[in-house]
Amino acid sequence: MSVQALYTAATGMEALQTKLDIISHNMANLNTTAFKESRANFEDLFYQHEILPGIQDSIGNVTPTGISIGLGTRIQSTQLNFTQGAFIDTGRELDMAIAGDGFFQIVDPSGQILYSRAGNFSINANGDVVLGSASDGRLIEPAINIPQDTTEISISPEGLVFVRQFGQQQLSQIGQIQLAKFINNEGLLPLGENLYQQTDASNPPTVIGNPGQNGLGLIRQTFLEASNVNAVDELIDLITTQRSFELNSQMVQAGDQMLQLVANLRRF
Repeated sequence: MSVQALYTAATGMEALQTKLDIISHNMANLNTTAFKESRANFEDLFYQHEILPGIQDSIGNVTPTGISIGLGTRIQSTQLNFTQGAFIDTGRELDMAIAGDGFFQIVDPSGQILYSRAGNFSINANGDVVLGSASDGRLIEPAINIPQDTTEISISPEGLVFVRQFGQQQLSQIGQIQLAKFINNEGLLPLGENLYQQTDASNPPTVIGNPGQNGLGLIRQTFLEASNVNAVDELIDLITTQRSFELNSQMVQAGDQMLQLVANLRRF
């Protein structure tokens, strides 16, 4: 049985190492715009059943319990937490945060629609609004083009985009920001660069429309959504993970000592 303990404890150490990787990823993205933290979900492995509960013993009595020995644990899934992050006032006209549910729609160079909660938009050389830096940014969908003589950009909570051009007193509407909503945000595939891709688990968006309608959030201009990682919670999780790893390593040592005792029996 001590040999099995070695393998069982090893599964715990392997799973905890993966959890440590997830915690490290969360901590590394404390300052990433609209980053959503991940958590590790564990599940127990198969059991070695020596006596099944409910079977009859030698005198015909039904056993109330059995003998089942677990074989360890593993990571079942990594789950994204899409709770709202705090808002940071940047004062920048093309910074936008979503107050509520929804994702910005972003066009990948391949033409595929991706999704993002980050709202750090810029203007490229053609005047198009893009996510990220102007040099390598991806176009927002629907496309919005800012005239070259624009002196002011105003975005309403409902996603209406207005500009004031040089020599004009009135604002002119030039576009409409639309958001996408999914029935299962946790089913989205994180791609990096603050982008997500729809999957069979998330299904296509259930709603694509103007902010504030059909359960979609509102746009907050000059704000960015911060990461929702809680540093204190992550540090506590780090400590408990480290201690759990140490306990599993002690189980390996205990199993090794038991095997050593068995090996030394031949000397007596």
